Amino acid sequence: MEEAGEMALTAEAKSRSLGNKAVTSSNELFRALVAEHQDMVLNTCFRFVMNREDAEDLAQEVFVEVHRSIESFREESKLSTWIYRIAVTKSLDHLRRMKRKKRFSSLKRIIGINDPAEELPSPSGDNPEQALAGKERAGILQDALNTLPDNQKTAFLLSKQDGYTNSEIADILQTSVSAVESLIHRAKKNLHDKLSGYYANN
Repeated sequence: MEEAGEMALTAEAKSRSLGNKAVTSSNELFRALVAEHQDMVLNTCFRFVMNREDAEDLAQEVFVEVHRSIESFREESKLSTWIYRIAVTKSLDHLRRMKRKKRFSSLKRIIGINDPAEELPSPSGDNPEQALAGKERAGILQDALNTLPDNQKTAFLLSKQDGYTNSEIADILQTSVSAVESLIHRAKKNLHDKLSGYYANN
């Protein structure tokens, strides 16, 4: 009886050890996933909210969602596309909660990858009038972007910011390629209509 008890304890210990190894392996895989995609997620969130701290908070929310939902991920699309979709959704939800508050931006930041903090003009700049004019143009552009419907803004940013193809954008937005083409076309037209008057007079 004692021998049987010892065997049972040994089997339980082995099972516990294997379970711990599985948990450790799972955690390591998730850390690797975060390391691989964290820059993309942070940049994506930043493009939409135009605020570094908010983007970092949203990126954390994205990976919490990824960790919670990874087992339900269906390999109908690439893992990166699935994560990107979560990042876009979280960003749009944030903008709705914030009621689209004004965010300082510029055309370069909208379609580039730079942190605005790196490009803010120095208070002691040689030409403060130009710095103020740049801020004004940036604000006008951001206001115009914020008036776009969410689907137009998302398609426009995915295309012009990260260079995704229309097919990839369709996968992210879970719509058709023709719908994406229409969204981007309407976004460009709306931006042109909203900005042409301002730039014609400046």
